[in-house]
Amino acid sequence: MSLLEIKNLHTYFTTKRGLIKAAYGVSLKVEEGKTLGIVGESGSGKSVTVMSILKLFENNQRIHEGEVWFQGEKISEYNDDEIRKIRGNKISVIFQEPMTSLNPVLTVTKQVSEVLMLHQGLNKEQAHARTIELLKSVGIANPEKIANTYSFQLSGGMSQRVMIAMALACRPKLLIADEPTTALDVTIQAQILRLMNDLKKELGTSIIFVTHDLGVINEMADDVVVMYCGQVVESVSAKVLFSLSSDYMHPYAEGLMASIPRLSDDRTRKLEVIPGSVPHPLDLPKGCKFAPRCKYATEKCRNEDPDLIEVEPNHSVRCFYPENEVRRSGKHDQ
Repeated sequence: MSLLEIKNLHTYFTTKRGLIKAAYGVSLKVEEGKTLGIVGESGSGKSVTVMSILKLFENNQRIHEGEVWFQGEKISEYNDDEIRKIRGNKISVIFQEPMTSLNPVLTVTKQVSEVLMLHQGLNKEQAHARTIELLKSVGIANPEKIANTYSFQLSGGMSQRVMIAMALACRPKLLIADEPTTALDVTIQAQILRLMNDLKKELGTSIIFVTHDLGVINEMADDVVVMYCGQVVESVSAKVLFSLSSDYMHPYAEGLMASIPRLSDDRTRKLEVIPGSVPHPLDLPKGCKFAPRCKYATEKCRNEDPDLIEVEPNHSVRCFYPENEVRRSGKHDQ
């Protein structure tokens, strides 16, 4: 049994201009002790999907359809009190902007201790001692000093370490990392990624890693879900995706992979770009959502929406023509 499974999730936003289908028929699984990478452009539905797991919604957002299962329980049916017992306890989140996610008027120790006192039943002294241990475990050299500082006094990298310590306070079974390194420079990013991998091995925690950075996905993920316009367009192992060893690939994933610079490339090779732009969520095209930008699109693609189909074991693609050789040869359009 998978640790987490999302089945046919539909999460919508209600706006004055209409209904935005932010996540549309999303299905995915997270296995025990594994990292699932979710990749896609801004507006692809990555963050909405993972925030739907814990019902971290805005007032105009809700799940219209679908199920979320965690450890064999249907948590999508949980009420506010029931889901609150899981948040920060069995499932924790590391947010994109640590500087804005931490409370600037509370010390670090008060914020981390709050989680421990709420979910672990520790008293104030026990929670403070555990906070020091957690800060030390995420590579903070002077945890006693940092524990008594405020978030606005910390650097971006230090703030993210504090966020990770807070997220791991209750030894969660699942850690959701929503673009946790976006605001960090490359050196600090590498340190944070290494830290997360080390903690994953030590604690056996599963991770959902949300990002638009394929390099990070290559380093972190065991399995990958590629999203576009609120839909999963490909689900595949990271090894298969980055080795380009499969005979099948979604054209969007193909475009993303072709845009990555490689050390083995000829210096004269121009990086490929995906033409066009992501459509507005209130003006989605008929048929395949990627068809207006796809160089392989046919009339069928422009008029019918393909299903996500399994093309080989543990590999699914949402495309009428998922086989690379057939698509690239032009035989699909005959």
